[in-house]
Amino acid sequence: MFRSIYITRFFFVVLAAIALVFVGAFTFPLLLVVGQIALISLAILTTVDILVVFAVRKPIIGERQLSSRMDLGDEHSVVLRIVNRSPQPYFLEVFDEPPVAVQARDLNFTTLLGPKKEVEFSYVFTPKKRGAYEWGDLHILLRSAISLVKRKVVLHASETVTVYPSVAQMKKYEFYVFHQQTQQKGIKKIRRLGHNNEFEQIKNYVQGDDIRTLNWKATSRKNELMVNQYQEERSQNIYSIIDKSRAMAHDFQDMTLLDYAINSTLVFTNIALRKGDKVGVFTYADKVGSKLAANSGANHLQKVMELLYNQRSHFREADFGLLFQTIRQNIRNRSLIMLYTNFDTEQGMRRALPLLRRIARNHLLVVIFFENTKLQEVVVEKPVSVRDVYVSTVAEDVINVKRRIAIELNRNGIHTILTKPEDLNVHTINKYLEFKSRGMI
Repeated sequence: MFRSIYITRFFFVVLAAIALVFVGAFTFPLLLVVGQIALISLAILTTVDILVVFAVRKPIIGERQLSSRMDLGDEHSVVLRIVNRSPQPYFLEVFDEPPVAVQARDLNFTTLLGPKKEVEFSYVFTPKKRGAYEWGDLHILLRSAISLVKRKVVLHASETVTVYPSVAQMKKYEFYVFHQQTQQKGIKKIRRLGHNNEFEQIKNYVQGDDIRTLNWKATSRKNELMVNQYQEERSQNIYSIIDKSRAMAHDFQDMTLLDYAINSTLVFTNIALRKGDKVGVFTYADKVGSKLAANSGANHLQKVMELLYNQRSHFREADFGLLFQTIRQNIRNRSLIMLYTNFDTEQGMRRALPLLRRIARNHLLVVIFFENTKLQEVVVEKPVSVRDVYVSTVAEDVINVKRRIAIELNRNGIHTILTKPEDLNVHTINKYLEFKSRGMI
């Protein structure tokens, strides 16, 4: 009938009553009477408690409220709503079954819930991996004020949530770029002349020309109305190419560098599409992965998101020769190429350098790689022993390797972004806006 007994009280009360009976039977008759009364009282209270706890067939109902689609790396609120349908108050212990990846086996809440009342509990879930996350059922232990018996209620609330690259970050940076609050957020608001057009020439005014384009200096010099003529700005091809090799599998704050690159690609793609450019996405490691040609259609952003959702690390070395061949075969026109990768050693960079230089001859190439922030923390810490001094020196040398790699790439005509993972979106967008303002794409 009932699932579990409230052991910590019920068991010891029974033992105490039995002990009184046995002690009284052999020593004091009065204790025998007290023990018998205690056992009878305990039996009555237990019966009453069982009747109270099990009086209603479904005393508790509830649900878990969460989004069916979450954003990678962003906080999401999970709400548990519990309703007491019984005319009796209950003490409740609510246990949720979060995804295994959360590693939170003690996620429980306690409360006293009055009759015909409801209560809400909430906690924050931050997904660190893309993919499907499964929540299980809600388990509730309820007891009355007597607290001799507990009843277990299982609320079937199993559901699966998919985690995609962060749409929230995409919308946030879209707001920063296209509204007047960018300087405070690190986005450089770069003004571009000619509205959305490029200056072409100065010509005589004819009826129908926009008077806002009048060139007053030329008018005064020619003694007749002169206007600036603009040519329509053409959309440019932009490609985000993501390295999925083991160099991108390093973790930073429980997310891999690959996931940071994927989030940044979605943010950058949305900005570029809003600016009127065409955007494509490639992935590679030791083999060519997914390919999406540059386009600017209405549903292109959704295609990019679906492509990014399915990417996984290959844990193998990146093949830059294969990358060069793929670019040469699939990207015919001069394009802006944002290459998300990671170099840990100068030798690795030098092996890739000849191929990167060949790519940079035909395209505007930006190599994006990451600072090792954990090593920077080691350098900042004050050493307290000889070993700490040695570790700090080695860490600083590794940090300088990254900087030397960036200098060498720049010396060979390759634009670079060396960034902390958390600053990736800002630096990528700023580089793109810089190129747009300078007319390089």
